Amino acid sequence: MNAPAAVHVGPVSDFRSDTVTRPSAAMRRAMAEAEVGDDVLDGDPTVSALEAAGARWLGVEGTLFVPSGTMANQIAVGVHTRPGDEVILEADAHILRFESGALGALHGVQSVTLPGVKGALDADAVRRVIRPDFVHCPRSALLCLEQTHMGSGGRVVPLAAFASAAKVAREGGLAVHLDGARLANAVVASGIAASEWTAHVDSVSLCLSKGLGAPVGSLIGGNAAFLQRARTLRKRFGGWMRQSGILGAAGLMALHDNLARLADDHALARDLARMLGAIDGLEIHPEDVETNLVLVRVRHPRFGAAQLSTALAERGVRVLALGPDHLRFVTHLDVGPGDVERAGRVARALLVA
Repeated sequence: MNAPAAVHVGPVSDFRSDTVTRPSAAMRRAMAEAEVGDDVLDGDPTVSALEAAGARWLGVEGTLFVPSGTMANQIAVGVHTRPGDEVILEADAHILRFESGALGALHGVQSVTLPGVKGALDADAVRRVIRPDFVHCPRSALLCLEQTHMGSGGRVVPLAAFASAAKVAREGGLAVHLDGARLANAVVASGIAASEWTAHVDSVSLCLSKGLGAPVGSLIGGNAAFLQRARTLRKRFGGWMRQSGILGAAGLMALHDNLARLADDHALARDLARMLGAIDGLEIHPEDVETNLVLVRVRHPRFGAAQLSTALAERGVRVLALGPDHLRFVTHLDVGPGDVERAGRVARALLVA
């Protein structure tokens, strides 16, 4: 029987995800003081304000507030498809890999996956997998894009490639959904407004509880026809909440106060990449770090990713192991330069000893 892992006592630097952020004192006050109503019966005024602010920032006709990014994405899939349809995705797409098989379980659709280059799909490859209108074939119904692309380490998919893939899909009669969980990071990193990305899609999700720092919630956006159907699916999935202005107030503050500061997270991630990349046994190219994700390959005779993750956690540095040889570090508003220094120092002590 394995002995239990040692419990770390002292400061903890948590790089597992930007979802670990905690609401600030000011955000907690805003939540406590939020004007609320029954959002299902009469509408909640704070949620309505959040949905309007989200629509303006995204450049879409309207948005709905939902509890999670997975629910936002799955509402979109449900609106755009029917059972037996086919969905086209990049092979490492979050919707495919990290949403518990919801495509099949909730919607009865099947997927076609294409390899991407740093998250970008080739438009000709998309064109080749769109099915003909033939009774023996499933209907190609939806193309899902992702921005930023988590599987490639938070890369920003270039707008030209993004637009080209979306154009081919729409010409083929498909809807296009953008999993924009970290779209705010892409906007800050690229300088390209959210509306320039959403102009090429039929629906978009935006997570408020990642780098933007709200405790709960995402927005799902689109036009009036999309939103009408999305409301039904939100109800069906149990995502229409009551006095949810308490949460909406946090989302409003996240949008108003925490967008520009994402640049600080990106700079910190590059610092972390430079520090980790200088350690024998770790492989990361700082120039590949565009936003707040640092994907590190572990090449060490004594450690795989899981073992190194455990050893780091025992010394107060929490990270996620993604597969046998990759660690993911994510910078966010609850870590700073001191945490980066600690991560580098602890990793070096483990690997160089």
